[in-house]
Amino acid sequence: MKKIGVFTSGGDAPGMNACIRAVVRTAVYNGLEVYGIKRGYNGMIKGEITKMESSSVSNIIQKGGTILKSARSTEFRTKEGRQKAYEQLQKHGIEGLVAIGGDGTFTGANIFYEEFGIPTVGAPGTIDNDLYGTDYTIGYDTAVNTAIDAIDKIRDTADSHERVFFIEVMGRDSGYIAIPCAIGGGAEIVMIPEAITSIEAVVNALRAGYDRSKTSFIVIIAEGEVPGNANVVAAKVQEALPNMDARVTTLGHVQRGGSPSGADRMLASQLGIACVEGLLAGRKCEMAGIINSELVYTPFIDTITKDKLISPRLLQMVEVLSV
Repeated sequence: MKKIGVFTSGGDAPGMNACIRAVVRTAVYNGLEVYGIKRGYNGMIKGEITKMESSSVSNIIQKGGTILKSARSTEFRTKEGRQKAYEQLQKHGIEGLVAIGGDGTFTGANIFYEEFGIPTVGAPGTIDNDLYGTDYTIGYDTAVNTAIDAIDKIRDTADSHERVFFIEVMGRDSGYIAIPCAIGGGAEIVMIPEAITSIEAVVNALRAGYDRSKTSFIVIIAEGEVPGNANVVAAKVQEALPNMDARVTTLGHVQRGGSPSGADRMLASQLGIACVEGLLAGRKCEMAGIINSELVYTPFIDTITKDKLISPRLLQMVEVLSV
C-alpha cells in the first residue's frame, strides 16, 4: 500500500483534528502518500481530494471541529454514488481509507468494501460514546466536560431561585453523556433511554426531596429518552407539582464544539496511528479502539450491530448521591 485517504463523516466531535493529524503524520512516517477527502462521502463522490503533507496538519491538534469538514451523503447510499466515489479514489491511486466517524460512517465503509474492495480502518469519532468496541470515543470526554461546566452554572441559579431545572444533554439513543453529567454535576435525577424512568418516578423523587427540605433540583435528561424531551418531561411533572418553579435548558450543539480535552487529544492520536498501522498490516472493515487501556480492533459489523451497555451501578450512584 502506497497511498491512503482520510475523511471525517457524520457529526463532528472535538479531537477529530487531532486524529487527522495523527493519520497524516503516521502515513508520512511510514513513507505513504496521504490524501485528505473533504466533506465525507459527499466529497469522495465529488472528488474533493487533496494531497496532505506533515505541514498540512500543523497547529490543528487543539482545534475543535474538523478541517476536512463533515457531511452526510444521501448519494453514497446508492450503488451509483458509491461507483462515483470508487472512480475518484482510483483516479488518485488511493488504496485504503481511514474513516473517522460513527456507525453510519462504518456501515457505508463496510458496503463499499464488499462492492469495490477498498479496505477501511475506522476511528470512533462521536461525542455519544455509543460504539461497541472501545471504552471511549473521540470527543466524548470534551463533550461531558462542556456539559458539566454548563450544569455547574445552571446549579448556581437553581439554588439562588430555588428552582427545578430540567437539562437536556445530547447522546442520540444513549445515556453515556447523561450519566457522568448527572454524577459529576450533582443531579438528583437522570433519565436515559437504557433505563426508562417514568414521570411518576420523577415526581415521587422530587416530592421526597422537598420532604427532606431540598429547595433546588437538577434533572438530567438524555435527548433520546422515551417519555419525551426536556420540555415534555417538565410539562408533565409540572402538572403533578403545580407549585414547582421549573425551567428547561437544552444544551444542544454547544457540546460538540470547543478545544478537545487532553484525554481526547491522547485518544485521537493513539487511534489515528492505529488506523494507519492497521491498514499496513492488512486490516479491513475494522474499528480501532481502546479497551482496558489496550488497543483493539473490532469488525465494523460488530461495532454497528452490538449494543454498548451502561452499568446499572452508575445509575445507582446517581440515586445514592442525590440523598
